[in-house]
Amino acid sequence: MRQRMTHNSNRPAIGVVIYFTLAFVLGMYFTFASVQGDYGLFQRVQIDAEAVELSEQLARLDLELSALENRTRRMSDAYLDLDLLDEQARDILGLVRSDEIVLR
Repeated sequence: MRQRMTHNSNRPAIGVVIYFTLAFVLGMYFTFASVQGDYGLFQRVQIDAEAVELSEQLARLDLELSALENRTRRMSDAYLDLDLLDEQARDILGLVRSDEIVLR
């Protein structure tokens, strides 16, 4: 009788080991990429924080723009604010009235 070569059932096949190793490595890669990658969770948190900061900056700039538009309108020919005109003449040109005393 011939002896047959039997497969050792105690040792897993090399293909199964390679398959699970590859699956594990790919799983670790995708997990790392989803947390640390360019489109990962940490990047998303950073982008959200930057968006909030930029929104606040936009609100401040909108307020500043409104104030400047208001001053510009008050200095226009259509609507002249005499108090603002007087303030600007004093600040920029250094004008004073004849009945005022200047203290420096």
